[in-house]
Amino acid sequence: MSTSTYASALGLEAAAVLLCAVVTLWRRSLSAIVRVLAIQGLALASVAMVIGLHRHDVGLVVVGVLVLGAKAVVIPTLITRVVRGDPASRETQPLVNVPASLVAAGALTFLAFASTRSVTSLVPTTAGRLIPIGLSAVLVGFFALVTRRKAVSQIVGILLVDNGVALVAFLATAGVPLLVELGASLDVLLAVIVLRVLATQLRSRLGSLDFDQLTELHD
Repeated sequence: MSTSTYASALGLEAAAVLLCAVVTLWRRSLSAIVRVLAIQGLALASVAMVIGLHRHDVGLVVVGVLVLGAKAVVIPTLITRVVRGDPASRETQPLVNVPASLVAAGALTFLAFASTRSVTSLVPTTAGRLIPIGLSAVLVGFFALVTRRKAVSQIVGILLVDNGVALVAFLATAGVPLLVELGASLDVLLAVIVLRVLATQLRSRLGSLDFDQLTELHD
């Protein structure tokens, strides 16, 4: 793989990770949001594979395959099953509306690029220059987490943060050790399985996964 092709492919996949995070703020349908999350998992896996192929690192390519299976297939499938059982599977009233959320995403991206200038200077590589994109994805994920009301939307926010952190790790260190990434993926998978069980129990007993309605029931 030539240097120019590597840089273009890596930049495209990293930008796709950030774009998917922003799109989750735009879409209201939970099923559509989960599909976007799956695409983001695919883009994240592609980042690992591109770096691995460029550096002839078989371990990193294997990490990319694991990320593909966990974050683009298994986890979205589990969340989709929760969404299918929710009759009100839309994020109808987020704390921040869609136009304001998109503006906030732009501001967070600008903040990420402004605050990581010193970091990118310490990692003078093609991948290192893309670290601000990873941090932007983390910040957008946190924003989605704190501004969405649906339990599924907040689960997606957590996963967006995790994907952003993984992207930063790939770009800053040219990949993380296989066992570390495998352990992190299994932790996230376990958390999603537990959340799916809890969501199923809440829906069966209370008929809703909207945190505002659950708070009213508590009050």
